[in-house]
Amino acid sequence: MTDAAYVFRVTVALDTTRVEADPDTFETVVTRPADEPGTDGWLFFRDACWRGEVSDERHLRTLAAEWLSAPVTDVRFSELRTDEAHLDALRAAIADDPAFDDPPRDVLHAHLGSSIRVME
Repeated sequence: MTDAAYVFRVTVALDTTRVEADPDTFETVVTRPADEPGTDGWLFFRDACWRGEVSDERHLRTLAAEWLSAPVTDVRFSELRTDEAHLDALRAAIADDPAFDDPPRDVLHAHLGSSIRVME
């Protein structure tokens, strides 16, 4: 098991229909654990990101709102934070998946850009 995670900057908007709040929006960092390569959900990087950005902001806003149980007005991908073992396993799973025609390095770059941070 790894501590690999996708990191997002998320703007939350408070419901101020009956009250005032200052500020009524704020940004927070949301860390979503990365699924182990080859298991259900491991292709989150493919489905969520393109060129180091959120690929479908509306969809990711909906997901982030579910994660936080709060309305989300903006979501931006920051990085995949991982260790070397998880990154190696991710590369191996990509290489073994017939859905990918390109080498793992190219696949990861196409989806995550240069936003992979390897932790010790």
